[in-house]
Amino acid sequence: MTPVACSEFRVGVGFDMHRLVSGRPLILGGVLVPFERGLDGDSDADVLTHALLDALLGAVGLGDIGAHFGVGRPENMGISSLLLLERALALVRAQGYQANNVDATVVAEAPKLAPLFPAMRRTLAAVLGITEAQVNLKGTTAKGLGAIGAGEGIAAYAVASVVRLNAAEARARPARPRRAVRSRNDATRAVRKASKRTT
Repeated sequence: MTPVACSEFRVGVGFDMHRLVSGRPLILGGVLVPFERGLDGDSDADVLTHALLDALLGAVGLGDIGAHFGVGRPENMGISSLLLLERALALVRAQGYQANNVDATVVAEAPKLAPLFPAMRRTLAAVLGITEAQVNLKGTTAKGLGAIGAGEGIAAYAVASVVRLNAAEARARPARPRRAVRSRNDATRAVRKASKRTT
């Protein structure tokens, strides 16, 4: 059987889930979310961005987030997940593709996230190098079922599509994506700026 040539358009699916704990900031989609608990993890534990990472890597056949940014690596302690997203995008571009659009669902009993989705879309679109119209976010609850339903954590599902770069684009455009926020302090400043634009 003759193998099918790689498509100009590919799709990946991602998932992530983290436990909520006291003493941590809650960051989703690169945005600081006002809440009494945050997600536990080596990085800022941004489950939304992690799910998008998984989806983008899967779209180009590069495994998952753990294969590239695994647990316990000192260089990833406290790192912004937007920086990890930048690095994943560099891997995607190295395969000859770029992000086309993303669609994600965050599953959480609390807090209410819809008011912050515009800021998350702006933040993610800037890093992905696409328009806000190409970033779709949805929220739902687990209806009281399981650990997520009990409010013990937050999960996110994501789908991402990528399109092939032609040779001219690959040469003309830098392999390095746009600069993301580098730390939790940077994330806080970015959220404050976004809040001013929406108030």
